[in-house]
Amino acid sequence: MRADLSSPENFEALVREHQGLVFRTLTRMTGGGPHVEDLAQEAFLRLYRALPDFRGDATISTYLYRIVVNLSQDEWKRRRKERTYLASEPASLEGEEESAAWIENFAGDDLAGEHARTPEQRLSDAELQSAVDAELLALPEIERSVLVLYHQEECSYEGIAVALGLPLNTVRTHLHRGRKRLSERLRSRFAAQPHPNESSSNSPSTRAIMAGKA
Repeated sequence: MRADLSSPENFEALVREHQGLVFRTLTRMTGGGPHVEDLAQEAFLRLYRALPDFRGDATISTYLYRIVVNLSQDEWKRRRKERTYLASEPASLEGEEESAAWIENFAGDDLAGEHARTPEQRLSDAELQSAVDAELLALPEIERSVLVLYHQEECSYEGIAVALGLPLNTVRTHLHRGRKRLSERLRSRFAAQPHPNESSSNSPSTRAIMAGKA
């Protein structure tokens, strides 16, 4: 199996299958920007180098999550050392749709299908998405990692524990603390920045998060 995965054809297929996972998770953990492509290439390079030692005791996706988290931590350390912060780039339409869906799931919404959403609701989702992206980057690294893996990537507690090398109960603790901290930051952010369009602050997603139901 390792030999098959290492072959040029099969490894290319593996990259195509998992590149969305890698780009999406790196963007959530480090913010958008040209650095994401470099980190993604490094992630797959590390995976390729590790394939000879891959024994199949974890899935490829779990292994990749572990690599992505390590790369994200390296990126955070580099930024702290240089005292520079990269501005997030506007997400693509596809990325916005994924983010909006994650926000609704994160906030506990039970909204109707996308076809039922008004332009005002779409604008509110975009504003909330921007706020969540910004506040995620302000969270402690481990809480950010757990939140992204659980809510966006829909990893199980067990999968996160394997990817991050943490005990199961520690994953639960970081998830609880991260949710609470993000909710508090979002409530504070919206309270300090009134919007001329009240639909943003009155949207179900925003109300749910600001009420601490995340």
